[in-house]
Amino acid sequence: MTKPLGVHIALLRGLNVGGKNRLRMTDLAAMFVEAGCRDVHTYIQSGNVVFRATPTIAKRVPSVIGQTMADRFGCSTPVVTRTVDELLQTGRSNPFLVTGTDTDTLHVVFLSGRPSGAAAKSLDRHRSPPDELRVRGRELYLRCPGGLARTKFTNQYFETKLGTTSTIRTWRTVTKLQELTATVAATGLS
Repeated sequence: MTKPLGVHIALLRGLNVGGKNRLRMTDLAAMFVEAGCRDVHTYIQSGNVVFRATPTIAKRVPSVIGQTMADRFGCSTPVVTRTVDELLQTGRSNPFLVTGTDTDTLHVVFLSGRPSGAAAKSLDRHRSPPDELRVRGRELYLRCPGGLARTKFTNQYFETKLGTTSTIRTWRTVTKLQELTATVAATGLS
């Protein structure tokens, strides 16, 4: 009996940023197909991949894709994954949406692992005023009124403090990925 194919999202960090780690999205999609994924779709040029896979294959995607990136392109590219249900929950759990915040100032930091309570409490919430952050499970929600380029809340800061891999997406990207994953889940788009 074959295992069911669930819908998953892979978030790669550092692709096509500042001219480094440039990769055509068709080449990225092909790597996922080679790794055993199906119905592979990319969204914008920054390493967002929606795919179908068995639980076993989906669990291996971060290490397989990371190693393939290193072997073929000589770059270290962290990969964080979520299921479609986890991504939808991310949207429902954003604490800044209930306050009527301008969504253009919102970002989500996706963590590869859940930080300990002590690690989450160690974050300096006053590090980058007027920016705000909230930790909820494996997501960290950011509100950056001055923009992400000006904040002191960076992947390096979060990884050092929380001891886990991270990658940041704008709220707009999160909502677009939710739409794409919902379509793939409902229709089996290919």
